[in-house]
Amino acid sequence: MPAHGTAHGTAYDCDVLVIGGGIVGLSTAYAITRAAPGTRVTVLEKEPGPARHQTGRNSGVIHSGVYYRPGSLKARYAVRGAAEMVKFCAEYGIAHAVTGKLIVATERTELPRLHALVQRARENGIPVRELGAAQIPEYEPEVRGLAAMHVGTTGVCDYVAVARQLAHASGAEIRYGAQVRYVDRRPGLGVAVRTRSGDVLRARVMVNCAGLHCDEIARLTGDDPGMRIVPFRGEYYELARPELVRGLVYPVPDPAFPFLGVHLTRGVDGGVHVGPNAVPALAREGYGWGVVRPRELGGTLAWPGSWRTARRHWRYGAGELRRSLSKAAFTTAVRKLLPEVREDDLVAAPAGVRAQAVLADGTLVDDFLIHEGAHAVHVLNAPSPAATASLPIGREVGRRALAMLGGA
Repeated sequence: MPAHGTAHGTAYDCDVLVIGGGIVGLSTAYAITRAAPGTRVTVLEKEPGPARHQTGRNSGVIHSGVYYRPGSLKARYAVRGAAEMVKFCAEYGIAHAVTGKLIVATERTELPRLHALVQRARENGIPVRELGAAQIPEYEPEVRGLAAMHVGTTGVCDYVAVARQLAHASGAEIRYGAQVRYVDRRPGLGVAVRTRSGDVLRARVMVNCAGLHCDEIARLTGDDPGMRIVPFRGEYYELARPELVRGLVYPVPDPAFPFLGVHLTRGVDGGVHVGPNAVPALAREGYGWGVVRPRELGGTLAWPGSWRTARRHWRYGAGELRRSLSKAAFTTAVRKLLPEVREDDLVAAPAGVRAQAVLADGTLVDDFLIHEGAHAVHVLNAPSPAATASLPIGREVGRRALAMLGGA
């Protein structure tokens, strides 16, 4: 059926309507038009430009895939996506660098976890080098630790530039300032969406890539997502003496959490970001303690999974909160990796918010989560490494949307 065709008397404004102009939504639009040229795709983004939230407020790291459970979507898509992202950046002249990174154990209790991470990396097909304490300065002269692993395939790039290029290359119609307020789904027909301005768009298939608001869009559509987004703010500093760090330096993560700990990242601009920590945000877009949205906070507190997560992980949360409220505590965490750092070396930088899916039993969803409903595909958990993995994620989501289109 042609893009402007009708079904049962219904006129369509597009074939596929993508909600969300972050890197996953734009990659999905790009994948659809590449796989099925002539498919009419419209992207609705509530902000005045692309990549204003998770995509544009992260460390800019192209993750190699060492952390993720073998066979998981994160592992498969990160490994594949990292290589594709480097190629994409090179093809379009987007700033990037393959810097490699160190994951450093600073305490004896971390050594078994570091060894397990080496094994996981190898299971995921990623070459790594194990280092003793004396070998760490070969890569990072100012970093200290008991042992480390070097991952050569990790890099950095400008994800905002990637998102802009995906938008351009997709040929999709991108509507900025278009916040979705209402969704009307008619089985056998499709989906109609009304925006804040009152515009109505009709599509045969809707794709929900709304990030921090994806669960709300799913519920507006009439689908039960089975989870809620609980926003976690990641607070960053900029290193006033960037010469202290050559590339990327990470602590050994706690496998119980999807967060990677306070790390140091030399970006494509030559600056070094330090962070993030992870504290509950008081709004979906709560980029500071002063941003409180009672309705959103009430929704988080009403979700039983929020309380179960808090009870289960309160010790970890208390440490993150302390580092948020005390720059001295944050500096102490950084000094474990980089002893030369002083408190006045850390200059406050813009924060990010992670859209973390939490199940009703308090489980933090660890893998990417994609659900389908009638005429709808919902991306319900796509935090880090989603930017790295955005090209494979976009293909998978696009494949599902096109399969629905074929049967619509």
